[in-house]
Amino acid sequence: MAHIEGIRIKNFRVLRDVTLGKLWNLPSAAPLMPMTAVIGKNGVGKSSLFDAFGFLADCLRVGVEEACDMRGRGGFQRIRSQGQEGPIEFEIYYKEDRTARPITYEVMVGADSKDRPYVVWERLRQRRKGQKYGWPFSFLVLNEGKGFAWKGEEEGIQIDEDKSSLDLKQMIESIRNAEGTEESRETEVVELEDKRKLGIATLGSLKQHPRISAFRQFIEGWYLSYFTPNAARSLPLAGPQKHLNILGDNLGNVVQFMEREYPKNFQDILNRISSKIPGIHKIDTAKTPDGRLLLRFNDKGFSDPFYAQQMSDGTLKVFAYLLLLEDPSPPPFLCIEEPENGLYHKLLETLATEFRNHATGQRGSSQIFITTHQPYFVDALLPQEVLILEKADDGFSTIRRASDNETVRHMVEEGLPLGGLWYSDYLDAR
Repeated sequence: MAHIEGIRIKNFRVLRDVTLGKLWNLPSAAPLMPMTAVIGKNGVGKSSLFDAFGFLADCLRVGVEEACDMRGRGGFQRIRSQGQEGPIEFEIYYKEDRTARPITYEVMVGADSKDRPYVVWERLRQRRKGQKYGWPFSFLVLNEGKGFAWKGEEEGIQIDEDKSSLDLKQMIESIRNAEGTEESRETEVVELEDKRKLGIATLGSLKQHPRISAFRQFIEGWYLSYFTPNAARSLPLAGPQKHLNILGDNLGNVVQFMEREYPKNFQDILNRISSKIPGIHKIDTAKTPDGRLLLRFNDKGFSDPFYAQQMSDGTLKVFAYLLLLEDPSPPPFLCIEEPENGLYHKLLETLATEFRNHATGQRGSSQIFITTHQPYFVDALLPQEVLILEKADDGFSTIRRASDNETVRHMVEEGLPLGGLWYSDYLDAR
């Protein structure tokens, strides 16, 4: 399963320049863990960090202009860091699996003379087999929608120049110098029709670009939870659906799919889920005469079932999260903002443990990224799994790992819960 080792975000709201985990040019940094929780006070940038992943996924799906306006973002000028003139930048360092060579993806989103956002720069690069040091070889280079892509699994070009000074003439000259070689035969000149669309969106659908395709599929597979209990109480039309959607309004459809496709272990799955929700001992579905789907919960002590429309927000949230973890083909990257809202505090440590067990499981599992305000949730985590967001004096965010604090590490090793240390201000900057 693909895994993000690190990400750098520049000029996105309060995230003027933050780096999480390991990058190709930061080899000594520790990579992001299978599960990562981000904590911090109100207003330090946790929601901005969550939305940075959502923004990048939306850019791939609908293009950068629409992505800037979606989900209440308010346009490019509203999401670019206040007082900054440069583009919004992302750099993702990831592996397709544990043994794969890491790939770096870079994208810059700027505004044209009419203040319309477009893709300024885009690049994918990777070191060749056996190459442990030096600059990775670029296999996709696009400057304002024009550039080159290299086919196959190995080819590319080594570009040492800073991307701000690189132009098409330099790239063309490099290709001409390689004319007649295997490298030149694997090169495609690219000119996108719409520079408001990501190059990986177009080229990633072509068979001759397997590395670009793999990265596109990786981002397309991200699951960012915008779950709302009211959406989960809707009455969808009956019909099996393979995956839970981001709003969670197809809970019953996913249960119906699992019942149809996995009849032998379907009830085992629901029994595992119901055993972790206090008071619930059975969950199933029923179809109304007009073809709508009802999700039924049998509460201990009552003979008649309760329906999703009658269940508490907390019960529906826990059920949705646990059902997501039971997905037979889980998303590679799962991002959830404040899962504790509406939940009884003693459920939080259980939920954190479930997330962690899934992220570190042996079968194909998701990398999980969570923002939280709840010390009870953090009690189940290790210092290296927790990132602390803070506001610097200039108003922009900084980030560090809880494990960077030697005192905190030793106290956790002695058995003190990490959430309790956070509550007692041991995780604050000193």
